[in-house]
Amino acid sequence: MKKEILSGNEAIARGFADAGGRFAASYPGTPGTEVLEELCRLQGIHAEWSINEKAALEAALGGSLSGVRSMASMKHVGVNAAADPLMTASYTGVNAGLVLMAADDPGMFSSQNEQDTRHFARMAKIPCLEPSDSQEALDFTGLALELSEQFDTPVILRTTTRISHSRSVVEVSKAAAVRPRAFKKNIRKYVMLPAYARERHKAIEKRLLKLKRWAEKASINQIIRGDGGLKQVDRLGIIASGISFQYVREAFPEASILKLGMTWPLPEQMIREFADSVRKLAVVEELDPFIEDAVRAMGVRVDFGKNVLPLTGELTPGIVFGGISGRRENKSKTPIAGIPERPPNLCAGCSHRGLFVVLSKMKTFVSGDIGCYTLGALEPFSAIHSVLCMGASVTMAHGISTGLKLRGIKQKPVAVIGDSTFLHSGITGLINLAYNGGDAIVVIMNNDTTGMTGGQEHPGTGRNARKEQAPRVDIMGLCRACGLRAREIDAYDIRSLEALFREEMAASGPVVFVSNQPCALRYRLAKKPLEIDAEKCTGCLKCLKAGCIGLKVESKTGRRYVSVDKLICSGCGICARLCKADAFVEA
Repeated sequence: MKKEILSGNEAIARGFADAGGRFAASYPGTPGTEVLEELCRLQGIHAEWSINEKAALEAALGGSLSGVRSMASMKHVGVNAAADPLMTASYTGVNAGLVLMAADDPGMFSSQNEQDTRHFARMAKIPCLEPSDSQEALDFTGLALELSEQFDTPVILRTTTRISHSRSVVEVSKAAAVRPRAFKKNIRKYVMLPAYARERHKAIEKRLLKLKRWAEKASINQIIRGDGGLKQVDRLGIIASGISFQYVREAFPEASILKLGMTWPLPEQMIREFADSVRKLAVVEELDPFIEDAVRAMGVRVDFGKNVLPLTGELTPGIVFGGISGRRENKSKTPIAGIPERPPNLCAGCSHRGLFVVLSKMKTFVSGDIGCYTLGALEPFSAIHSVLCMGASVTMAHGISTGLKLRGIKQKPVAVIGDSTFLHSGITGLINLAYNGGDAIVVIMNNDTTGMTGGQEHPGTGRNARKEQAPRVDIMGLCRACGLRAREIDAYDIRSLEALFREEMAASGPVVFVSNQPCALRYRLAKKPLEIDAEKCTGCLKCLKAGCIGLKVESKTGRRYVSVDKLICSGCGICARLCKADAFVEA
């Protein structure tokens, strides 16, 4: 045994490797991205960035059927994309262990919603494990693989942002020697024709009953007695899991806690016995009242739950203490007052900035997508008018163009999507637009990386997850193969880009614009920084429409002018192109 300090995501990767995991697939998404990145550093494991989460889970199931322990990792909204194979994988079962690691994002720090993955476990009738620290993240990953094989089922390993990204001490042991399982064909088990699926559904219901019995005796579900002890009825008992357990332990060290490591199926008898042993029962959980509703459905009275705790956002020890006690005592640290807000912003030198400067002038509807370019919705651009989910920009633009045509309104909408998102789920939308006669401008911002999650590879970069050379998708050629015109654009040349938009707005028929400017941050691209001739600057502030954090308004002797922070400026020149006074020069 040796001790290391690991994040939850790193611990999951190590737990997978130590338990004999061999095949791992993922699509990057915060807060779960680092699991596969860590696996890429480990030997003896095939780790891949799949084109989307659906493909990742399907490939991982294939790895399981081949006889090797497998895992698909993703963020919570990725489970939506993977839900189709997940629901049927519950029917087929597995061969070697199969884990679906899902990272939820309470508080929506990097997500478009706060959905709760535990509902997928209940709907698919498969187990869900929830670690409460990095040690459990490592241990539960191995346990999930064992349960998967023991009960012939996929297993969900659910984390949240604080578990995924927090670091704690972990005892790491030597990797287990796990033999691959025999690779056998089994048509009645793996081919889900209705006749076979009906039999498999019966098997699922039997499996669920076995899992419930296992949950009653599992050591990962445990009662931790508070200061009241075992000899008397405790004043307060709290049911909690995951990071909520840590908040409860800090807020109410004197309370008895039923700590659930498995949150589906629930240990009903254990819950009843625990509830009977306390005077007041609380259920503390982030997001939905998943456990609370199940406990109430058992006929068990819950005194404190979502009636005193929020349904949205993250919990804290202070929120938990205040909600249950009714007192305002502060059990968590508050930020220092007066710290200026730091809203999200496009990086200095980002080509997306030039596109949004132009789109902010266009009198049309712009449907956006999931990625860095979502920030185009914020001031000073205000150039994105809808963001739904991965790939929706293209299909929504098609629907809008068709709807406006039906109403007799002449307006060509614009869709903005990144290269990784386009390959993830934008291709089908593009084919749909072309096939059904949509009339929109689709802009693919190809910056040669998956930018918002930290610069991962994808099928359009020509490199795989381990940075090895791989086949590269020709995005321009792919668009033309879908039956559409495709034109390359320079997003930094805002004057030419504006003219091109106006030309295509007036023309009939759809077109795809492809920007091939690499990510300035990922590839460390920079020209000589700019500076401003203060004598030439008129203080009109038109350059601020570029929305760059490298620009600052100064005032001297009652005269307003703009200055450039040379440590931030990458010399992209968008601000200079907006300047009517020609005040920008190379530093």
